Amino acid sequence: MFKKKLLALGLIGALALTPSLTTFATDSTTNTNQTNTTAGNIQPPPNMNGQMGQMQTPPDMNGQMGQMNQMGQMGDMQTPPDMNDEMGQMNQTGQMGDMQTPPDMNGEMGQMNQMGQMGDMQTPPDMNGQEGTYDTQNPFAIPPFQIDGQWNQNFSQQLQNNQQNIFQKNRLNIMNGIDNMFNNMFDRENGGMSGQNEMPGEMSNENIEYTAANTLTEDSEGASYESSTSGENAVLVSGKTLSINGATVNKTGDTNGESSDFYGTNAAILASNGAELTVNNTSVTTNGAHANAIFSYGANTVLNVADTVINTTGNNSGGIMTTGGATTNATNLTVTTSGNSSAAIRSDRGGGTINVTEGSYSTSGVGSPAIYSTADITVSDATLSSTNSEAVVIEGGNSVTLNNTDATGNNATKNGQSTINTNVLIYQSMSGDASEGSSDFTMNGGSLTSLIGTMFHVTNVSTTITLNDVALTNASDDLLIASADAWGTSGKNGGNVTMNMIKQNASGNITVDSISSLALNITEASAYSGAINSGNDSGQIAVTLDDNSTWTLTGDSYITSFTGDYSNINTNGYHLYVGGTQVL
Repeated sequence: MFKKKLLALGLIGALALTPSLTTFATDSTTNTNQTNTTAGNIQPPPNMNGQMGQMQTPPDMNGQMGQMNQMGQMGDMQTPPDMNDEMGQMNQTGQMGDMQTPPDMNGEMGQMNQMGQMGDMQTPPDMNGQEGTYDTQNPFAIPPFQIDGQWNQNFSQQLQNNQQNIFQKNRLNIMNGIDNMFNNMFDRENGGMSGQNEMPGEMSNENIEYTAANTLTEDSEGASYESSTSGENAVLVSGKTLSINGATVNKTGDTNGESSDFYGTNAAILASNGAELTVNNTSVTTNGAHANAIFSYGANTVLNVADTVINTTGNNSGGIMTTGGATTNATNLTVTTSGNSSAAIRSDRGGGTINVTEGSYSTSGVGSPAIYSTADITVSDATLSSTNSEAVVIEGGNSVTLNNTDATGNNATKNGQSTINTNVLIYQSMSGDASEGSSDFTMNGGSLTSLIGTMFHVTNVSTTITLNDVALTNASDDLLIASADAWGTSGKNGGNVTMNMIKQNASGNITVDSISSLALNITEASAYSGAINSGNDSGQIAVTLDDNSTWTLTGDSYITSFTGDYSNINTNGYHLYVGGTQVL
């Protein structure tokens, strides 16, 4: 789920630049007049009735309010706002009339222009019937009334402040509305957008209603379960400790709500609400959008699944799925997914812990890595493969550890917003689906094969990559690219990497762009062959090479600092520059 919000930015920017298209009204607690502001035309207020009154009397000179008659007509003793800026009483509708000006202090009607409209930046006549002036530099300016030729500054400023406050509130509401609209438009994994507002670890399913074809309250042996209803579990276990053995579970029915990905509402088997569910020797098949196979949700929920075969064919349908802080322990599973955005080992908002031992986990859909991690995931003695995606994706401050595992990726089709074909993508989408912070990718033994693209791409996050005696196979000349990509704030979305090579043979070039950094530690009899920033990019790069390890240049290399003995570097006819100075 490469999860972003790009389209909304353009709409929000356009709205922010067009205040003249919005109608503002002064706060009723401060002023009961309404002032309409439209592009190029400032209208004067009418009298209190919205009509041209006759023989209207002004407020007295002591600032005391006159009284209005019942109909709001400008009759005996009716007055406009007094000289202390206190408003008089308005008629029932309180609406502004057609292009009329208030009477002056002598009871005579003010002057209007020919069309009954205010001209360019024209203000209503002051209390002496004289024309005021308008601040042409202030788009929020309200034509202020005058008292004996003097500005009534308090009244003017009050109206201006009210309009500015309303404008800011309206703009914020519009921006939030657009943001929420786009939040709910797209799927998340490998290219979609997030749709919830909770921060990671703050998930709440208080408003989620689970429905299930079968809600289990006791152990099950050799049973068959199915559901074809959208948003319904075939099997639900809530808050119970029980087991399912030798079952056959079939789930069909599409859904497009995020509740299926965050809470498991359309999963074949769901464990939630602190349940402890054990599934053994079972077959689980799903054919529907957002129909994950076996799902664990919520803190204190534990799912143990072993010797089970899982197959999903719909988009956004993972094999084993964990969210909301749950724990999944999987042993010797055979998991196959063919839909897009359908990782075999999958987590989403709220994360949790996934431990996998043995088994085979494969995907064939676009944007469907073998592992998609927003959790802490450990896989040991297993086989991972993806034929149309990365082998592994880590989002945010989460981790993946592979022990004696063989992982292969073929990211032939770029998915989501990514601009680089890669085998292991480590990034932060800022969608809120993954916790922020530093991430970790650790591999001990086993093999990591990239059939296309760079082996590692790190962007918009800080991470530590540790390779300990891993058999690396690169289809390209690139080992690592740390750079900005489509996620995060431009100029601040580079990748900050610590790469540890331990007893490691590695080859391939390393590129670190100007807003990224690398600390490369080559230790314990490691051998690295490659060029670092051969294009003389300005990223910060520190290389540490211990006495038992070697670095063979395959091109001119530019780094910021070096710790070690230069005699352990084989220049191979190329040059090494440290801090801009050629040292070899």
